Amino acid sequence: MQPASEPAKRRDGLSNILRNLAWILGGKGFGAVCSFFYLAILARSLGLKDFGHFSLIFGTAQALVAVAGFQTWQTLVRFGAQPVLEEDHPRFGRLIWFCTSADVLGAITGCVIAALLYFGFAEILELNPEYVTMGFLFACALMWSRLTTPSGIVRVLGRFDVGMYIEAVVPTGRLIASGIILWTGASVGKFLFAWAFFDLLSAALYWIAARRLAPQAFHRRHFGHWNQMLRENEGVRSFFGVTYVATTLDAAVRQGPLLAVGYFLGTSAAGLYRLADQLAQGVKQFAVLIARAVLPEFAISSMADEAHRFEGLVRKVTRIAALAGVTVLVLAVFLGEPLLVLIGGSDYARGAVVLIPLAVGAAFELASVSYEPMLYSTGHAKYALRVRVLALAVLVGAVLAFVSSGPVGVGWAVALAMSIFYLAMSATVWVILRQLRRKAAAA
Repeated sequence: MQPASEPAKRRDGLSNILRNLAWILGGKGFGAVCSFFYLAILARSLGLKDFGHFSLIFGTAQALVAVAGFQTWQTLVRFGAQPVLEEDHPRFGRLIWFCTSADVLGAITGCVIAALLYFGFAEILELNPEYVTMGFLFACALMWSRLTTPSGIVRVLGRFDVGMYIEAVVPTGRLIASGIILWTGASVGKFLFAWAFFDLLSAALYWIAARRLAPQAFHRRHFGHWNQMLRENEGVRSFFGVTYVATTLDAAVRQGPLLAVGYFLGTSAAGLYRLADQLAQGVKQFAVLIARAVLPEFAISSMADEAHRFEGLVRKVTRIAALAGVTVLVLAVFLGEPLLVLIGGSDYARGAVVLIPLAVGAAFELASVSYEPMLYSTGHAKYALRVRVLALAVLVGAVLAFVSSGPVGVGWAVALAMSIFYLAMSATVWVILRQLRRKAAAA
């Protein structure tokens, strides 16, 4: 295992972030091109109603992953940065095994919850009997493919190039599978099988890569030393709990509106909303990618740099993200309808009015992308959680108030919730940065 940098050297945080982001975007840029084609095949070959069924099954599985799974990569990056810098393999290994155990426990729990949901409450939830078993199996596959420990190892070691190659497997596989399915006859089941297969394949490759990048840390002799791991990483339990709840709330904001559209307005409306949301999700995914590139650098910079340099790094990233958010919103306004028609056909043209508020929400999310990594890296994760609770409360109230206006009403509920999230998170971050600056001045 090689350290990400020498602690004695001054780091150029922004250039490191941009380099990490370049590696991530190299894979995701390729994935975006692939997704444009396979999403068009998916939407056009299934039709509006079956595309709605696929979207609801996929969205439910993603919600279950968020409820039962853990974003252990954040814990690895936050607490693994120091042992990586110091080449302390045993300490890093104990943290790895802790996160791996949590991942496995979450996957098992998620499968149990999925079984109860699909087989115990199918009639109450008015689930289509044709898709009950299919939805359960897909949810289980997604649970096991979304374990995040190996990706956390890759990121904290600074090997974003490895992650790029592995993550390119999913869009490539989906594109090839979509062509085959189109040729042999499209169905919801075939697409779900293909999506699950390539997600699982990518997950297996991540585990193999992580094991090879950190062989000494991944040794079995480091397993089970939980008390020592907790002593070495003060605050890991509270950080782990806070990030879990925050991720669950984030999933509720992301997947809840789609499920609400399906429940209140029907499957076809869900399909229409999903395609518009899919384009906006591309922006949200871009925000996630920036966060992945930013968090490792923030974690190291907060330990290695002076307070004013760390604050300057946060400000630079925030300005870049805000500019990107405005650009995305302008593109959505002028290109939204042509893209929807190009991807899904004329049936989806009505989704243009839904795309506008979703793009507004995505722009706010993109503009705030540096805030959570900053709070996590400085030990203030609880504040991020409080803001997410506020945003979720606003979203629930707004959805209930606006759903009578159809999918576009739900879209504006999302926009309102994300605007509140941005304003509250901005105020929180600048207060924390001012406190850090005062502490540094006093010291």
